[in-house]
Amino acid sequence: MKILVTGAKGFVGKNLCAQLNNIKEGKARNYPVKVDEVFEYDIGSTPDELDRYCKEADFVFNLAGVNRPENPEDFKKGNFGFASTLLDTLKKHGNCCPVMLSSSIQATLIGRYAGHPYGESKKAGEELFFEYADEVGSKVLIYRFPNLFGKWCRPNYNSAVATFCNNIAHDLPIQVNDPSVELELLYIDDLVDEMILALQGREHHCEFDGVETVLNADGRYCAVPTTFHVTLGEIVDLLHQFAAISSTLMIPEIAPDSFAKRLFSTYLSYLPKEKAIFNLKMNCDDRGSFTELVHTHKCGQVSINISKPGITKGQHWHNSKWEQFIVVKGHGLIQMRKEGSDEVLEYEVSGDKIQSVIMLPGYTHNIINLSDTEDLVTVMYCNETFDPNHPDTFFDPVEKK
Repeated sequence: MKILVTGAKGFVGKNLCAQLNNIKEGKARNYPVKVDEVFEYDIGSTPDELDRYCKEADFVFNLAGVNRPENPEDFKKGNFGFASTLLDTLKKHGNCCPVMLSSSIQATLIGRYAGHPYGESKKAGEELFFEYADEVGSKVLIYRFPNLFGKWCRPNYNSAVATFCNNIAHDLPIQVNDPSVELELLYIDDLVDEMILALQGREHHCEFDGVETVLNADGRYCAVPTTFHVTLGEIVDLLHQFAAISSTLMIPEIAPDSFAKRLFSTYLSYLPKEKAIFNLKMNCDDRGSFTELVHTHKCGQVSINISKPGITKGQHWHNSKWEQFIVVKGHGLIQMRKEGSDEVLEYEVSGDKIQSVIMLPGYTHNIINLSDTEDLVTVMYCNETFDPNHPDTFFDPVEKK
């Protein structure tokens, strides 16, 4: 399949082309669609290129358009004018392949969108595509996108999320006049996944109840089924939590398919070079070091322990706290003894065979570096973050002298 993407250098186009090229090159798995060629058309492309692309394309994604022209009349020129050129070129070559149009929820022209030149130009483009479908019999897919966010979105342009992510990542001020204002947000990867479904003829259809999307298999329009309604205040609060991780190590609670997960990935994509690396506090002594890596609110913490040759660490037990020791480098011995018992459980471990050993509640335990020359490196998970007011840690040597 040969695919034409107009507006290929824009936010949506860049993400879509990247994934289409991943599929083309066999880098993206589990996509039951074959991509032979991706024609990327944008400002700087030539009319001859558009002519050739329209002749050969098996599917067209029309993402080209303008959002903030200097002259409002350029809305119609950029959003309606190019669409006319594109469709005329397809008709010239008798190419009746499916065509997707990137429109906007503003094309509803309802409420605060009424009378805006941008929405009017998008609405005119929609009608042009519907007329084209009636005239030539092509399948036309019209998507009215809400606010978009994700990696590579241009800040200080037309996305509040991109601006907030960029400014907070760079320690720049942000302005929120009303934190209670709610946005409907669509994540770029969800959008791209829907575009891949459209290539397969599996797009989602809808109708509109005012500005609300109502999924309907027989709907005239198309929609991405996964969007999020979030207030500006909620967005900013999450971003400040993300920004604090380098100092608190605290990872916010992030559900697998949540808005927070998508926003975190988006925020990280705006980090400047110097913030992609940060120091961790190494607690060092003559035995080696202990460094906390990650904290969580509900699932404990992860640390790394380095023991010098011949050193024994631990020699304590917990009432309720439990840990997992995972040696990733070196050769060591983990010992455990149930409080009140003389029986010692022993586990010889090595970085040559990664294993996890659970420190059982009520068992005093240690870890011994058996090497005379090599450090012992152990990843340690604990089911709770350390609370100095309630450490639940009691000294008692494993082996009584």
